[in-house]
Amino acid sequence: MNTLTTKANETITLYFCEGRSDKVYQCAIEPTAEEKFSVTFAYGRRGSTLNTGTKTGQPVEYEEAKRVFDRLVQEKMAKGYTPGPDGTPYVSGSGDKQPSGLLPQLLNPIDESDLERLIHDTLYCAQEKFDGRRMLLRKHGVLIEAINRKGLIVAMPDPVRQAFNQISVGCVLDGESIGDAFHAFDVLELDGCDLRTRPYRERLTALMNLLASVQQRVIRFTETAYTREQKTRLLTTLQKTANEGIVFKRLDATYTAGRPNSGGPQLKYKFCATLSAVVAMVNARRSVEIRLLGKDGWQPAGNVTIPVNETVPIIGQVVEIKYLYAFPESGCLFQPVYLGKRTDVQHHECMASQLKFKPAEEA
Repeated sequence: MNTLTTKANETITLYFCEGRSDKVYQCAIEPTAEEKFSVTFAYGRRGSTLNTGTKTGQPVEYEEAKRVFDRLVQEKMAKGYTPGPDGTPYVSGSGDKQPSGLLPQLLNPIDESDLERLIHDTLYCAQEKFDGRRMLLRKHGVLIEAINRKGLIVAMPDPVRQAFNQISVGCVLDGESIGDAFHAFDVLELDGCDLRTRPYRERLTALMNLLASVQQRVIRFTETAYTREQKTRLLTTLQKTANEGIVFKRLDATYTAGRPNSGGPQLKYKFCATLSAVVAMVNARRSVEIRLLGKDGWQPAGNVTIPVNETVPIIGQVVEIKYLYAFPESGCLFQPVYLGKRTDVQHHECMASQLKFKPAEEA
């Protein structure tokens, strides 16, 4: 094999699968005349005829082609494309995370101005917005698995595993993991039946009956408010006890994996502002610079101090930040507090649209 062919042996196929999006992106370094190279690409919906093009207007040296290729792959993966054909990373090695084939339905944020409407709307119920880690629990025969919001199989607390093992039928539960407890708020599969196409009110009833049939205290049914009075009382209680927020879910809605571009049947309102960001730089004295993905690319969002009892995250790590508000002029956070690393959030989800700006009357 000649040197030209050896150098050019570089190609990758990436996938993006979330909600109704099912896209593929291919990129390759190809040899041309005069021992030079071009970087080609193809993209489109999986199974369709792909659009094609080149990222090098004319053939270039291999080193330049490799730089273009690597930068292109990095940009696509930052937007959520992965080598796994189901839209989740394939990581090899014993004990590493593996794709599960499942993805949770994600919430869209709302403003305070939407609260009154949703409290009065009888089509929506309300629940607590938990400050934990999103998790699906799946039981099939003797196999028990926990799945994170990326769709990857992860470890679960042993008390949750033991409690889940007491359920005698196969099922898939959706909920939030906090410490040694699991707060369940949906059931997707039950005893061989797929419940995703059933209205949420039916899934809630099935979940309540399932958990009531087992004597355990670890997997907990999420308190749900249905009437205007119940929702008002829940909202007041959550605000007084400094909880993270409140969730509104449409009772006649089916379960759809992923997050809608806007709106949707499952909505959240946070009492305190939090966001996921990417570490752009590690500063001196236990501080990191963070960035968010805006319409014109990555933009700085300020710096945050890392507590002494936490490991300083590395560049490219996704982290969770709590803050009072963001400045409209710069997009930087005021009084940011480091909450920890997020291994279940992808770079393309760290968007500037998460920002909660300083109210106009306080400006």
